[in-house]
Amino acid sequence: MQALHFPEYQFRFKSNENKTYIFDILRKKYVVLSPEEWVRQHVVCYLLEEKKYPKSMIAVEKQFTINRLKKRFDILVYNSQGNPLLIVECKAPSVKITQEIFDQIAQYNMQLNAELLMVSNGLDHYFCNLDHKNQRYNFLKDLPPYSKP
Repeated sequence: MQALHFPEYQFRFKSNENKTYIFDILRKKYVVLSPEEWVRQHVVCYLLEEKKYPKSMIAVEKQFTINRLKKRFDILVYNSQGNPLLIVECKAPSVKITQEIFDQIAQYNMQLNAELLMVSNGLDHYFCNLDHKNQRYNFLKDLPPYSKP
């Protein structure tokens, strides 16, 4: 797989029937290693190891509903009260980060109401927080580390 703009992490792999699988430590199972999954696993490690987000507060690939349509977020981190804190949208490295992708995560956030957003294709990462007073997103240089209130 392609090198990404993250620190180097150790992953577990296995092969079966001409497919490669990567172990997801949150879902506690091997999942098919696609380019998007490669990015997702790096983001998970980044959140756990660099930003110290607790494993118990992170959900991966869960379904939710927007206007009766079933959607699926890549990663959602909860705060200590169990409310959404951070939504992460992962794309394959070959996918250019566009306004359409920001529109997608903003639409998800209309339902989930997280404070922070992250969009990454593994090569480019964008972080923003929600400014409730002015009803807009402010771009950040990086995600803040996890903190308990």
